[in-house]
This record gives sequence, structure tokens and C-alpha cells, in this order.
Amino acid sequence: MPYDDARRGEKPLNEQAKPAGHVPALEQFPGRTHDIIRFGDLDPQGHVNNTVFATFFETGRVAFLREPGNALSPPGTTSVLARLDINFLKELHWPGAVEIGTGVAEIGRSSFTFLQAIFHAGACAATGRATMVMIDAATRRSRPLPAEAVARLEKLRIASGE
Repeated sequence: MPYDDARRGEKPLNEQAKPAGHVPALEQFPGRTHDIIRFGDLDPQGHVNNTVFATFFETGRVAFLREPGNALSPPGTTSVLARLDINFLKELHWPGAVEIGTGVAEIGRSSFTFLQAIFHAGACAATGRATMVMIDAATRRSRPLPAEAVARLEKLRIASGE
């Protein structure tokens, strides 16, 4: 049977993928980092391959969580990526550099969602949402976010998010 988002109570993927009307500004994000565009990031069309955007977003999330005071996982837990949605707004080309903005958009019982954006030459090239789930490192099952993690996440919300 084909995969059916509607059975899981979600919007169909073709409705989820539509870019939001609001394009964020880098200044809205509490976490900001940068990366370079490498020649090897290009695809046969001569622009940065779509898979590299996911890597740029990963760079942003890792840098964000490694900032002093941003660690969320107490001993015996870890956070795993459960979902990544990307809206491609502009092509990227080599050579160049990107800035990656990261902030918290939503906080759930055992998960939280980052809102991220990739900027090149001051323009937003892509937006993304990454849902992370806290799991028990031994059982690999989700577990509730501790109160301390929720408090940290609240302080890291994006300003005027989507």
C-alpha cells in the first residue's frame, strides 16, 4: 500500500512543500553560522545540488546545539532527526559562502522543531524545518523533554517566526 500522510493526520506532501509567504531575515535567528560552497557541491546543472542544502542545515543545527548553554540532552539521552522539510527559493553557485540561521519554532512533549534558513549574498536561498526527537540512548524510544531542556528551547525561539 502506498505511503499515505492523510492516514497519519498530516497534510499531503504536495501541500506541505509550498513555500510560506513569509521569508525570514537572518537577524530573526538566535543561532547563526556560516559555511563555504565547495566546487564538489555542484551538480551537472552547475548549481549547488539539493542534497547540500540538507548538509548546510545540519551544519547550522550542530553549531547551534554546541553553543554554550544550548545543550539539551541529559546523560543517557540523545536527539535524533525525525523529519526535514526544505523549501528551495534560489539557486546557489560556486564560489561563495552561505550564512545559516537556526531557531526554535515549536516545542512538543518529546520533540522540538527548528526553523532554519540559508542566506547567500543577503538573500534567503532556502528555508527548512527540522524536527528532532529526544530518545533514550539505551532503548532508542522517545522520552519527554526535561523541564530544563524546555526552558532552554523557549529562550531560543525565532523572533516573529513563520
